[in-house]
Amino acid sequence: MAFIKIQNVVINTSHIAAVKLDNQTGSGEKSVSILLVTPKFPLFQLESISPNLHHYEWIEFTGQAANALQDYFSSYNNVIDLLPECQESSVV
Repeated sequence: MAFIKIQNVVINTSHIAAVKLDNQTGSGEKSVSILLVTPKFPLFQLESISPNLHHYEWIEFTGQAANALQDYFSSYNNVIDLLPECQESSVV
């Protein structure tokens, strides 16, 4: 388990389900969005039958935070790129 801190938000990387790089806000500003998935804990045992046991939430970052996240999730030290740009151009 690792944590990343962006401005005043600390994210447990174990809860990141998806990242959208190169997004834009409604006003056209560059953004990066992270989908967080966290477990829901039922208040009563009867609620545990529910099929939706997770909470999903998109968090959008702009400005410096978006740039930092873009760099973090584009780094080969943090994420394996299955189709690096140099190989994409050579595919026929």
